[in-house]
Amino acid sequence: MSARSDASSPTSVPVQPKAPLAFLGMCCGVGVSTMYLAQPLLPEIAASFHVGAAQAGLVAVATQVGYAAGLLCCVPLGDIVERRGLMTKLYAAVAVALLLVAVAPTLPLLVLASTVAGALACVTHVALPIAPDLAKPKERGKAIGIVMTGLLLGVLLARTFAGWINDAVVYLERGTRWNIPGWRVVFLIAAIISAGFAPAIRRLMPVLPPKQKLRYADAMRSLWTVFREEPLLRESCLMGALVFGSFSVFWNTLAFALQAHGLGAGIAGSFGLVGAAGALMASFAGKLSDQRGPRYVMSMALAILGTSYCMVYGTERLAQHQEHTAHLQVWLYLALLAVAVIVMDVGAQASQIANQTRIFALRPDARSRINTVYMVSYFTGAAISSALSTLAWQHLGVNGISGLSVLLVALAVLRHVTGQKQIYRRPPSLPDAEPAMFEM
Repeated sequence: MSARSDASSPTSVPVQPKAPLAFLGMCCGVGVSTMYLAQPLLPEIAASFHVGAAQAGLVAVATQVGYAAGLLCCVPLGDIVERRGLMTKLYAAVAVALLLVAVAPTLPLLVLASTVAGALACVTHVALPIAPDLAKPKERGKAIGIVMTGLLLGVLLARTFAGWINDAVVYLERGTRWNIPGWRVVFLIAAIISAGFAPAIRRLMPVLPPKQKLRYADAMRSLWTVFREEPLLRESCLMGALVFGSFSVFWNTLAFALQAHGLGAGIAGSFGLVGAAGALMASFAGKLSDQRGPRYVMSMALAILGTSYCMVYGTERLAQHQEHTAHLQVWLYLALLAVAVIVMDVGAQASQIANQTRIFALRPDARSRINTVYMVSYFTGAAISSALSTLAWQHLGVNGISGLSVLLVALAVLRHVTGQKQIYRRPPSLPDAEPAMFEM
């Protein structure tokens, strides 16, 4: 049975006239931050458990694998249950999972707790599909951009938060008999913040009834139906996996690359703050997607991303050359790398806006399920690339991670140029849509 007819007619969603898009963006940012707290802390985690980079990297991989599983199992609920209550419960559960990460006594238990925390952090993508529901049809790209700004700031500032808290704990423990690893304090504070969002959601968000009367088993079966029937969704899934995979290669190995130059977790985390400047691109990319079409934005994003990875490679090679001559100029290295990170984040965020603008236009009554299919692919690509990145770093260093990033972007470009180029016309028969046209 087609996903267009596998359920009764959608239930209208009573929305407050002034929907809390900014708060929804904060919810997405806090939820998704769970995914990235560990990245600048991997060298410290490796030191705590006396393991190498590849073994410590399993913590980041486990979080992404858990996230993909949570997306697959939990996000479809966003189409069939009341979403404010679902978000409240998931945030409370995330807080418990982060507490378990903070107290994990062994690396295997840390990996297991990280998997659970990642799975529950899928609350981000219960929240994100609400954005187009809270906007006029012609302003959905803008609404997605507003919420994505919050999400992307969460992605980037999570690393800053983690690196700075870790270094602050290390500094405060100097000269004392306390020896609590800074990374444990990071996850403890994150658990407290997530717990605080549970009551805030109930207070600030409107009631969001389900759009369809659909059983969970039917919703899960319809995931394959939606994937099979929407070629544009399949294209976006592959490109999202490749683009985010290349992005994850850089961020998953940045702390190790900086450590090779004598720089610690605080510096690694600060690059999240640098990259946050690029998050301001999200709102602009959403507006540009409304005006010129998602395909135009995607073309721009891929060109920017490819340029950024070449900049990273050139910066690392320059630093290595300076070290060989005993004249490493740390300030120049960090400045050049900061510029590359800003360019990279602009490209990554523009590509995500382009993908989500076009997939959310496909079936308004199935946005959570469409987002499930897309984000499972997205984070599966990230998990595979993260696992490959630590191996590439361990065996090939900068050449390995730069080559892997460029290869992934090149594959995305190949799929883009062979993808759909027709003008998309939103069917006027869809219950919440006005006729609209743009190049997909």
